[in-house]
Amino acid sequence: MSALSRALTIDEPGSHRLAEGPLPEPGPGEVRVRVAAAGICMSDREVFDGHRDSAYVRYPVVPGHEWSGTVDAVGEGVDPALTGRRTVAEGFRACGRCERCRYGETSLCTAGYDETGFTRPGAFADHVVVPARLLHPLADDADLRAAALLEPAAVIAAAVRAGAPEPGERIAVLGAGTLGLLAVQLLAAVSPTELTVIDPREQRAAQALDFGASEALTPKESEEVRGRYDLVVETAGAPSTAADACLLARRGGRVVLTGMFTPGAMGIDPVHLSLSQLTVRSVFGAPSAAWSYAVRAFTAGLLDPAPLITHEFPLERFAEAVALVGSGDPGTGKVLLRP
Repeated sequence: MSALSRALTIDEPGSHRLAEGPLPEPGPGEVRVRVAAAGICMSDREVFDGHRDSAYVRYPVVPGHEWSGTVDAVGEGVDPALTGRRTVAEGFRACGRCERCRYGETSLCTAGYDETGFTRPGAFADHVVVPARLLHPLADDADLRAAALLEPAAVIAAAVRAGAPEPGERIAVLGAGTLGLLAVQLLAAVSPTELTVIDPREQRAAQALDFGASEALTPKESEEVRGRYDLVVETAGAPSTAADACLLARRGGRVVLTGMFTPGAMGIDPVHLSLSQLTVRSVFGAPSAAWSYAVRAFTAGLLDPAPLITHEFPLERFAEAVALVGSGDPGTGKVLLRP
């Protein structure tokens, strides 16, 4: 193995460099993972463009919070049997000691925000070092290319767990991006009587039907089915979709918001919320239990993120890769970096 490792660093918004340095060594309780694939999402684009809230990024930073790889070294106190295991890992560096962590809500850790790829070196690199306690080992034959999408899958698993879907319910997914299409797969496994996907993009709607949706509607068409659904999972983060999701839910229904909304997004009508007796939950990141849920679904074959991948680039072509993300090209799905 080479004693050197490459990492792509964003020094400040709009400025990046790919440099080679000493192979990182895992400290006590840590492992080093050889990265197989790392996904680029809009959060990474925001880091590159300088649009991410300053409380949620620390420059200079090696991005990369969606990734998979193989453990190739362990630090003091870590089981050496992990060496050679295919794995993914949670991004949040939860303290494990505060009240929320002890309750199992690790994504609500009160010790302060700390996440791989944003405040700690991430996986846009040959290697990434993470605490061993955050690992979720995979099967020996796991597809590491597809497994790079288990981070967004864990976010959707958190949304599914929060929505508590039951067999035979009417369910709508608002948005057919990466999160929305992963949601379709997980929700289809619950056997709803209806699973409707709402998205203006014809190509994405067709893919949702392939993934298990029973119908696909445009936003305009969805106005005819407002008040129909037991559960609505919002994944788009568009200015009106939080309010739209509440209008789609039946009285007494449930709404889960997963999209990252920008300032100026349309608010939820409190009168409608009150009179309809809706339960509204939001999701940011994923607690440990949601990661376990996603990994189990992936291992069981209920979740297959591979069809969402449309582009793969080496680290040297990061600028080209990140430009595709959020470009609006309907042919662009998940973009991967392959160190």
